[in-house]
Amino acid sequence: MTKQKRSKLSVQGSAITVVSGSHGDYISLTDMVRNFDGGASLIEQWMRNKDTLLFLGAWESLNNPDFKPHEFEGFKSEAGRNSFYMSPKKWVEATGAIGIYSQSGRYGGGTFAHRDIAFELGTWLSPEFKLYLIKEFQRLKEDEAERKTLDWNLNRTLSKLNYRIHTDAIKEHIIPALISKEQVNFAYANEADILNVALFGLTAKQWREANPVLEGNMRDYATVLHLLVLVNLESMNAHLIREGLPQPERLRRLNAEAIHQLKSLGSLSLKSVDSKRQTVPIL
Repeated sequence: MTKQKRSKLSVQGSAITVVSGSHGDYISLTDMVRNFDGGASLIEQWMRNKDTLLFLGAWESLNNPDFKPHEFEGFKSEAGRNSFYMSPKKWVEATGAIGIYSQSGRYGGGTFAHRDIAFELGTWLSPEFKLYLIKEFQRLKEDEAERKTLDWNLNRTLSKLNYRIHTDAIKEHIIPALISKEQVNFAYANEADILNVALFGLTAKQWREANPVLEGNMRDYATVLHLLVLVNLESMNAHLIREGLPQPERLRRLNAEAIHQLKSLGSLSLKSVDSKRQTVPIL
């Protein structure tokens, strides 16, 4: 799993690791069983259970196109016998499962399972434990969502504050005296579109035409990353305006700087903060 993010849950006195990555949230089974009698051996005992195997097989069939059903059928026919043995390693190697994985290491090692599977182990261990686990997991995800929203709102606020610096530069160096209100508004919109094209690759009008059912503007649907870069571009454009650079040259420099900053910030994913926002393309 790449780009893993590790978090900790506290469930009835147990510190339980949650690893979040491109395949979803995986919970440490090793941490879950640590304070139960039997410890790590409970994972293998649980996996010997026929109902557990049926659940694991159903989960893999739904989520893993490379799952090997013939090997699973063989395990299913053996489950329930006294001689039947199952472990995470055996399960993964034989069936190509992705719902469970093990990794070594003094720090962060152990057996991990997708949250759906981890909750199933929680039921087997203790229904009360499972309920506390689910509650703490939900709290973790709510906190993460709130932090992302706060980050997005902070960058949106910074962008609005910086916009004043940008508009002052336009007012002082681009808008001549004694023109109409409509002409002033056009000048501001024209410069705003310089930033839109430099960062997003299209004008405000082009975005509205491409997204007729969405309310607001493209900046309302931008990612935290894009808003952060936008703040920097507004300052840069204000400086270039004061330097007297013509608009085509400013657009070229702003676009190059936007691409540079996006790459420098780690080539972060251009996903939206939540399902109500969508990303817009950049040049």
